[in-house]
Amino acid sequence: MADGPGSSLPPLASAMLPTPVLSLEQRAALVFVFLLFVVLGVLIVRCFRILLDPYRSTPTSTWTDYMEKDAFGYRLA
Repeated sequence: MADGPGSSLPPLASAMLPTPVLSLEQRAALVFVFLLFVVLGVLIVRCFRILLDPYRSTPTSTWTDYMEKDAFGYRLA
């Protein structure tokens, strides 16, 4: 009742050995999908931060230049 001619394990012990559930390609695909979800989560958080406070991520030189020139009347008198 052994598994093969050179098997030294009893049938019950050989049945209890862990078998690989996922192949190497499946594990690599799961890692890749997990990394994509991490990148997607970072991008979603960054987009919400920009939506909530759009001027924090803008350099000050781009939105204060026209205020100094008084081109659009944004400066208070």
